[in-house]
Amino acid sequence: MAFSGDTSIQTRTGDPDVALAAAGDASAFERLYQTHVVRIHNLTRRMLGGQEADEVTQDIFVRTWQKLGQFRGESAFSTWLHRLAINVVIERRRSFAIQRDRMSDDVGALDNVSVAPARADLTVDMEHAIDQLPPGAREIFVLHDVEGYKHREIAAMLDIATGTSKRQLHRARMLLREYLSGG
Repeated sequence: MAFSGDTSIQTRTGDPDVALAAAGDASAFERLYQTHVVRIHNLTRRMLGGQEADEVTQDIFVRTWQKLGQFRGESAFSTWLHRLAINVVIERRRSFAIQRDRMSDDVGALDNVSVAPARADLTVDMEHAIDQLPPGAREIFVLHDVEGYKHREIAAMLDIATGTSKRQLHRARMLLREYLSGG
C-alpha cells in the first residue's frame, strides 16, 4: 500500500510507523503492536486481573487500529495508546459491573464468600497480591502507584471524586500490606 497519510504525524512523532499505520499499512501497525503489546498487556493484567488480560489487550489493539486515524501527534504515540488502553479497561470494568449488578439477585449469597489464597511459603508475588485487591481498589492502585497518575487525573478518568480516589488508594495499600504480611 502506498503511503498517502499525514506526514505531519511522522514529523511530530518521529515514528514513520505511526504515520504509515494511520494510512492503513498493516505491516507498520504490526511493528507498533510488537513494540507496545507487552506494556499494554501488563497494564490490563494489573488493572483487570490475569483472566481477562489477553482478550482486553486484543480489544485495545483492535480499537487502536480503528482509531489510529484520529491520532493527531500532539503527544507521543505511546502516551496516546496508554490512554486509549485505560479507557478500554474502564469501559470493560463498567460493563462487567452492570452485568454483575443484574446477576447479583441470582447469586447474592455467593458475593460474601471469600477464598483465601493458598501459600506454600512466605514469599508472595506482588502481582498476585495486586490481583487479590477488589477491582476498584486495584484500579486506583495501578493508576496511581504503578502508572503514576495524580488523584485529580484518576478522578477525571473514572468520574469519581478526588477523595474517593484517595480513600481507594489507602484501602488498596492497607489490603496489600495485610496480604503481604501474611494476614
